[in-house]
Amino acid sequence: MNTNTDSTKKISGSKKPALILAGCLTAALLTGCLQRSSGGEETVKGYDLLEEGNYSDALETFQSAVEAHEDEVPAYRGEGIALIGLARYAEAAEAFSKALSYTDGKMDKTRYDILKYQASACLRSGDYSGTVTTCTTLLDMKEDADVCYYLGAAYLGLGDQDQAKKNFDRAAALDEGSYALYLHIYECYADYDLTADGDSYLKTAESIQPESDDDYYQLGQIYYYLEQYDEAKNALAPAAENGYTPAMELMGEVYLAQEDYDHALSMFQSLMDLKGESPAAYNGLALCSIASGNYDGALAYIEEGLKLDTDESKQNLRFDEIVCYEKKLDFETAAIKARAYVELYPTDEAGQREYRFLKTRVSSSGGSETSAEQTAGDPASAETSADTASETGMTSGDTASAAQQ
Repeated sequence: MNTNTDSTKKISGSKKPALILAGCLTAALLTGCLQRSSGGEETVKGYDLLEEGNYSDALETFQSAVEAHEDEVPAYRGEGIALIGLARYAEAAEAFSKALSYTDGKMDKTRYDILKYQASACLRSGDYSGTVTTCTTLLDMKEDADVCYYLGAAYLGLGDQDQAKKNFDRAAALDEGSYALYLHIYECYADYDLTADGDSYLKTAESIQPESDDDYYQLGQIYYYLEQYDEAKNALAPAAENGYTPAMELMGEVYLAQEDYDHALSMFQSLMDLKGESPAAYNGLALCSIASGNYDGALAYIEEGLKLDTDESKQNLRFDEIVCYEKKLDFETAAIKARAYVELYPTDEAGQREYRFLKTRVSSSGGSETSAEQTAGDPASAETSADTASETGMTSGDTASAAQQ
């Protein structure tokens, strides 16, 4: 994931490799069969919160369900999903292991479901060997395109390009019409500077005839990645005109990439008017303000977005908040925000790089980097400041993406 804080170009609503390495996680897994029916009152409440995108409260609710001795399988499963939503992937994998420990031989479908989540969590945490082990178990049970994709991504992480391609091709053969799959494969290769190996998958995806709003959106993403912005707008137009939220978000980002800030602002405002307040819409408006040099205006939009009662897309807001303070040359505050950010999203390499850079800037400028760390060094304080308007989130600058992971 390449973050360029000197530019607001190439902003994509589907975060590039770091968020997408787990496959179609947010869309496919977090909103999949939630198994609320087999749980108790707290478990049911937890799954309702998951559907709202409120992962923090969902996590607390599932933990309460476990303490209340409700059915452990759906409770620990829900806890794991909430942890994925909060980017706490290693902890998520542990929660899924606990859920599996309460299953029996008559629960094959449930075990498969949980193992698939666990493979996703292992992949996102960088546990590639664990991903291979889990995916091998899954494929012994049933062929699945997502699992083959996870396996290919894990082998790429382990440096085995032959096995990676074998499993990517296996995934593509199982799901030939999936724009998202081809795009995710390309993103995996791009993350390792192997775009030439991923190009053929994008070319295959381009040949698929779009049929739904999501198809048009996915095709638009492909053109966006290829920096063919006019083609991206043409592909996105039908879905955006139908009010399809991801297409409207990406259309705004395409306008930003073309430095057409007036149309970008209009698109994000239309999204807000049509769909109501959302972190993604506020982040788009903030990016327009950043592009025009209005950093205080951007921070005001970010503050409003972070007040919303959902965790979805707040990572973007929190990263872009760091960018604003950097551009204001307030490196000490930016360092505090960056420290809080890496506490919240420890697996985000872009955030880690940003934090390292800011610590260097604060030290070289004679600022109180020690006091900055003391202010933001406690994970609990990071969580608290994250829920105020001052927290940091993921750039739309050159961090594209899906991601999504």
